[in-house]
Amino acid sequence: MEETRDASIRHDGQGPARPPPGVVLVLAAGRPAFQVFPAGTRPLVLGREGDIALEDPRLSRRHAELRREGGRWSLHDLDSRNGSFLDGLEVTSTGASNGTVVRVGDSLLLLSEDVSALQGGGVELDDGVVLGPRLRTLLGEVADAARSGRILHITGETGTGKELVARAFHRHGGGPFVAVNCAGVPAALAERLLFGARKGAYSGADADSEGFLQQAHGGTLFLDELAELSLEVQAKLLRVLETREVLALGAARAVTVDVRVCSATHGDLQARVAEGKFRQDLYFRLGVPRVALPALGERLEEVPWLVAHTLSALRPGLAAHVSLVEAALLRPWPGNLRELVVEVREAARRAGAQATRVEGQHLDAPASLRRQPASPEEQRARVEAALAASGGNVSQAARDLGLHRTQLRRVLEEHGLDPASFRKK
Repeated sequence: MEETRDASIRHDGQGPARPPPGVVLVLAAGRPAFQVFPAGTRPLVLGREGDIALEDPRLSRRHAELRREGGRWSLHDLDSRNGSFLDGLEVTSTGASNGTVVRVGDSLLLLSEDVSALQGGGVELDDGVVLGPRLRTLLGEVADAARSGRILHITGETGTGKELVARAFHRHGGGPFVAVNCAGVPAALAERLLFGARKGAYSGADADSEGFLQQAHGGTLFLDELAELSLEVQAKLLRVLETREVLALGAARAVTVDVRVCSATHGDLQARVAEGKFRQDLYFRLGVPRVALPALGERLEEVPWLVAHTLSALRPGLAAHVSLVEAALLRPWPGNLRELVVEVREAARRAGAQATRVEGQHLDAPASLRRQPASPEEQRARVEAALAASGGNVSQAARDLGLHRTQLRRVLEEHGLDPASFRKK
């Protein structure tokens, strides 16, 4: 019998194992934090005392209660002084269900359906880089790939930190690191820039010039947006990988190069092969092993740390108000880390040069959230189109619509839409 590769399948005859739900503390009394609390059968009390006890002066002794029943979370305020909030909306003792971000006092918690990837890990700032459990696990895979081979392919959305991963791969080998954005290399110059040229090879070539491959000799060449290379350049790159020799334009003899190659794409490289836009033989050379870098929306535990680090880098002592971190957790980030950093910096500018903290009101809302559909029918049509395009993937559809996935799930409930019905068969 073929061995299953699905980690969620149990081998004790009891069927699929259920992922463990839980609560993740990400901000404690206004400061980035990280602690995981698995959900049990009884309610969890939040406050200065209780199951999740926090040293937050704005919390009541017994502030709020989290319940999980029938696979759903609900938040109930316990007559607290400063109120309890779920996804930015205040709740009462009767409770509110189906949210993601809990705010009590100056503390924030995330409600998660699966904390298995977070248990036993932590979040830390390492040389200016925020490393959460998911990213640390991925970097472990990168280290394994670097120790066992000379090739790594990275997939991930724009702005997720692919060059960070490439540099981690490089650190295990040393030598020069040469990063090339293939999408920014003019097609007419790609061959010369990658492989070099000899004096007189073309009009204006008055001296020998090394290509990126020669510059990376003894180190790592990082080819970002690899799929943007032309088929002609792909063919020559494949020959270099097979022979470890580079023939520069106008040269009579090839030179040997010793290069590790790390590549990256934000799309599906196999789909490009199927479309005839990427060589299959080059894909076999560069497409494996590969790692998939999760989007920021799948690494929300890193957000408070990213916000705090971005502000402190602008001005020592500049801090984030709980409302800013809450807004950052609820907002979709299609541009991922890159977009978050830019928008937090802009929020700090709006707060003013004399401000000591930046609040949620200083963070401009994305245009997609400011534009409301003209009617429920139009809203439903937009959601159906996004679900169809994503094959029923709620997270991807939410990013396409400019919504947080929790907001999209509420819309799905309002319209009675089932994402499973949009999955491609």
